[in-house]
Amino acid sequence: MIREHLYQEYIEEIDRLERSIVELEERINKLKMQLRLKVDEANSLAIENANLRHRLELMERREKTLTELLRSLKLPHVIINEEDFEDVDVDLGPGLKDDQKP
Repeated sequence: MIREHLYQEYIEEIDRLERSIVELEERINKLKMQLRLKVDEANSLAIENANLRHRLELMERREKTLTELLRSLKLPHVIINEEDFEDVDVDLGPGLKDDQKP
C-alpha cells in the first residue's frame, strides 16, 4: 500500500516534469521563431541601408560632376547649401495667397 502510494507520487512528479519539458520546448520554439524574424528584419534593414548609402554616394558624385562641369564651362551659377538655411514664412502682401498670381 505504501509502495503504491509512493510510486503514484513518483509517477505524478514524472508526468509534471514531462509537461514542463514540453512547455519549455514550445517556448524555446517560439523564441527561435521570434529570433529568426528579428534577424530577417535586421538583414532587410541592413540591405536597405546599404542601398540608400549607395544611392547617396551616386547623388553626391553626380552633384560634384555637375558642379565641376559648370565651373569648367565658366557659366554663372549659385550653389546653395540647404542645411545653412531655415524655412521662412513669406508675407505676400494684402490679398495675395500662395495659389494666386500678382
